[in-house]
Amino acid sequence: MKFYLENEDIEAIAQRMVEIMLPLLNAKKEQEDHILSLDEASALLGKSKGQLYQWTSDNKHGLNSFPVMRSGKTLRFSEKALIDWMRNNGKNG
Repeated sequence: MKFYLENEDIEAIAQRMVEIMLPLLNAKKEQEDHILSLDEASALLGKSKGQLYQWTSDNKHGLNSFPVMRSGKTLRFSEKALIDWMRNNGKNG
């Protein structure tokens, strides 16, 4: 048995699939986070590694809210946290 669909039916099905899938894809994208190295964070922010060291040092002493994670002497950064920080504080950096 074969079924034939009109173009407008196919377009309606495709539009409905987009309506269903788009919120799911956006939710997944919002949940994704990447852990960045100092070099990657520097490139993302467009700041020198020295500037990032200064901000993390200030953060260590409670002088600002720059998001950093430490593993021994290694600094790591949440991409999502950095983007949020840039939106809220980037104009001050």
